[in-house]
Order: sequence, then structure tokens, then C-alpha cells
Amino acid sequence: MAKIAPERAVRLVGMKRSVLTRYRVMAYLTAVMLLVLCVSMVFKYGFDKGADLTLVISQIHGVLFIIYLIFAFDLGSKARWKFGKLLWVLVSGTIPTAAFFVERKVVREVEPLIADAEGGVARA
Repeated sequence: MAKIAPERAVRLVGMKRSVLTRYRVMAYLTAVMLLVLCVSMVFKYGFDKGADLTLVISQIHGVLFIIYLIFAFDLGSKARWKFGKLLWVLVSGTIPTAAFFVERKVVREVEPLIADAEGGVARA
């Protein structure tokens, strides 16, 4: 198991794996719904079809995006990210396909720290 730097160990005290899990779920849902919304917008404005469906999809995406913002902010505040990183994670939900890549990067950074923190708690 990788050693965790003492200053990072303090930063993750109290973070549970569920915080990362709910962020991941909302990142995927938001990203998929944004892609669906983009496709529906092409049909609405390009082919003049599906205006009602686009309205429904946009409202669903809006609600999911708000939930995504809450969960991403929660993860960022518990991981004590700098403002720039937190802002990038929050904004990635507005760029088609960006949330998929940002989610993978966030998981690679946070998951080992949670595992090390859980291991430290188990040994104590």
C-alpha cells in the first residue's frame, strides 16, 4: 500500500467512500444527459423535430446538474481542493464529454487517499 503524506492524511479525515461514489454517479448521469440534450437540440433546431422532448430533457438535465454541483462541491470541500481545481470540476458538467475525463482524474486522485485513510483508521 502506498504511503500517504501526513499533510494529506489530515485533509481527508472524515471523508467516506460514499462521498466519492455519489459524485461519480452524478458525474456520469450529468454527462450522459448533457450528450442526450445536445442530440435533442440538433434535432430540434436542425430538423425542426422534438421540441417537446428537448424541453423535458433540458429540465431533467438541469435538475441533475444542480445535484451534481452539490455533490462535486461536497467532495471538493472535504478533499480541500484549491478553488481553481474545484471550479474546473464544477464547470466540467457543462462541457459535453468533459465530465467523463474529469471524473476519471478525480477518482484516480481521491480513491487512493480514501483507501489509505480507511487503512489508517482500521489500524488505529
